[in-house]
Amino acid sequence: MDKILDVRNIHKSFDDKAVHRGINFFLEAGETVGLLGPSGSGKSVLLRSLIGLEQIDAGEIHFHSKRIDGLSEVQLYPIRTKISYAFQTGALFDSVSVFENVAYPLFEHTALSETEIEVRVREILRIVNMEDAMDLMPSDLSGGMQKRVGLARSMVLNPEVLLYDEPTAGLDPTNVEMVIEVMDRFKRKGISGIFVTHDIPAAKRICDRILILRDGKIVFSGTVPEFESSADPFIKSFLTNQ
Repeated sequence: MDKILDVRNIHKSFDDKAVHRGINFFLEAGETVGLLGPSGSGKSVLLRSLIGLEQIDAGEIHFHSKRIDGLSEVQLYPIRTKISYAFQTGALFDSVSVFENVAYPLFEHTALSETEIEVRVREILRIVNMEDAMDLMPSDLSGGMQKRVGLARSMVLNPEVLLYDEPTAGLDPTNVEMVIEVMDRFKRKGISGIFVTHDIPAAKRICDRILILRDGKIVFSGTVPEFESSADPFIKSFLTNQ
């Protein structure tokens, strides 16, 4: 399999607090990996580091075998069209409609006509079951709907990798189910994913492998069955608390 992302021995500190102390993992093309860990263990920091929203202190990040850590903002633009970040809150622009929120990356990063953009936005909103909400404002939407629009926007440029930052957090079971179904549709399209979550049932459903972050390092990497059958008390604690 092709290693689409390869993270090698990265370190990150904030002042005197070490968050990452030598993290190593890879992501293969087409797979979804769950990233678990205690609150405050640096899961979201790791996601942001992958696309340069946080600068690592040491180590290397490779995308399709090309080293991307240390690139300038301008050099990162094309990378961020291929590795897309789905923010925990949806992070929608409050002052514009659902359509304009999803269309924004297309206007910014492509030469598509307005007609082509409308077709693409309708297509992606249909995937997340939000086409009927195209003309609504973010304030008109529930939390679950905002997250689905955020997922649509993260998907609209046809990225190769989606970074999911707790997309099911704070949602009721119906909306959790909708978000997981959207993620599964993206996965069936061949998109790779890293799924930061505390939602163990969701991770078990959608992920090919599970990574667990503790004390700044990946302390477990394995398939879902290997995760479920681990005898390690720390690993088992995730299963008993689900």
